[in-house]
Amino acid sequence: MREDRQVLSETLDDSVLIGQSLDEPESFAALFDRHADEIFRYAARRLGPELADDVTGEVFLVAFRARSRYDRAWPDARPWLYGIATKVIAQHRRAERRRTQAMAKVSPERPGGFDDRSADRVTAEQLQPRLAKALGRLSAAERDLLLLVAWADLTYEDAAVALGVPVGTVRSRLHRLRVKARRALGGIDPFAAEEPQHG
Repeated sequence: MREDRQVLSETLDDSVLIGQSLDEPESFAALFDRHADEIFRYAARRLGPELADDVTGEVFLVAFRARSRYDRAWPDARPWLYGIATKVIAQHRRAERRRTQAMAKVSPERPGGFDDRSADRVTAEQLQPRLAKALGRLSAAERDLLLLVAWADLTYEDAAVALGVPVGTVRSRLHRLRVKARRALGGIDPFAAEEPQHG
């Protein structure tokens, strides 16, 4: 019987699971199983692995407590969870700032050999300190948006839901971020390979 319930929960979309958890709180665990690894990876990239476990736990605790307010018109809870993660991460912003400053101080080391390493990787390593400095100069809102799109791979629409802003605001902020990033990196566009996201 328990296995049947687990198989059923794996086929339900997130909004149904959240609705179901209002009467059966234990069914919220399926949402955790589905998305915790992704939220952990995002938190680890933002704050480092030492804080990622705490952030992930906090995100799902906040989500569980707020589940009755979830807009069930959205079948995928990822944007909602990333929105919560963004707020929890903001509480840990000092640690993120220290990590970004440390990254900016690290000088890129030249690899010993170029056997299987691509030129793209070497270029990215050389740009890392400059990129870290540029990230450090962004406002919290700009940094949150950039990292939701770049690291969490959210669409513009999902990022708008996560941050609670119109999609037009996401588009205009990202345009300004491109200009700032190009200026900080001496004319190199770190988004050049990206396809614009529509839909």
